[in-house]
Amino acid sequence: MVSLRFPFLFSQPTSLPGTPQNHHRNTSSRHFSATLAAATGVGAAAAAGVAVVSQNPNHPFLQNAVNFLFRDHSSPPWGSLSLADGSAPVVESKTGVSFPSVLGNSLELLGIGLRKKSILGLKNIDVYAFGVYANGDDLKTLLSEKYGNLSATELKDNKDFNNDLMEADICMTVRLQIVYSKLSIRSVRSAFEESVGSRLQKFGGSDNKELLQRFTSQFKDEYKIPRGSVIDLIRERGHILKTTIDGKEVGSIQSKLLCRSILDLYIGEDPFDRRAKEDVEVNAASFVQK
Repeated sequence: MVSLRFPFLFSQPTSLPGTPQNHHRNTSSRHFSATLAAATGVGAAAAAGVAVVSQNPNHPFLQNAVNFLFRDHSSPPWGSLSLADGSAPVVESKTGVSFPSVLGNSLELLGIGLRKKSILGLKNIDVYAFGVYANGDDLKTLLSEKYGNLSATELKDNKDFNNDLMEADICMTVRLQIVYSKLSIRSVRSAFEESVGSRLQKFGGSDNKELLQRFTSQFKDEYKIPRGSVIDLIRERGHILKTTIDGKEVGSIQSKLLCRSILDLYIGEDPFDRRAKEDVEVNAASFVQK
């Protein structure tokens, strides 16, 4: 039995009724939501509801559904739902990359985003899509005492909450799914040398070259990363960073500084995708509410 917080609040599309059905099915890093299938009966009821309101856009059923799903994040309708069969994956619409709502039995998806890279300042390419996961029990146990009485609005863009999310011993995973077909492992290594290196210097000073080299040396030339390859950056308890490529472990390093530096790329002050960071903050906040 998998226990999920429901509904997660993700950035939503700007167009609501009248938008093509396929658009809603493939939600993006900036506009996506988790669709949950509890049982065949629930699915049949939902389908029947859609059939009714399709004949009348002003039907109360549709209006109530829209109000519920797209209400302002300042007053999120948190609830709880236990599902025997898990929940549906979330799709990043620009790339078509799919992310499971739950990794293993404990890590739940908080947000997805897209890593872009500028080529000579003329063109942006989509390098990889990413999903940020966290253990909900860890979030509640380690952060609820300090932040449990604060509202979601108060926690949004709260620097202390964000810092504790990165600093605390919370099991988290950042999953990278490669979408740029010409990406080489050497390019990944070089990119991490620059991005992770700057964070190590920011949080720990300049004397961290050995730590950076230990991390980047895991991405050996022998590894191939065609489109669709998956790189998992996993923070385990004890601030251990484990790296896997397509499910194969390639290295493990115990370093709180390195874990913080990796997470800062995705949910720090200057993240790769700001809307993804906002989604992570909002959904992480739901776990610490008392």
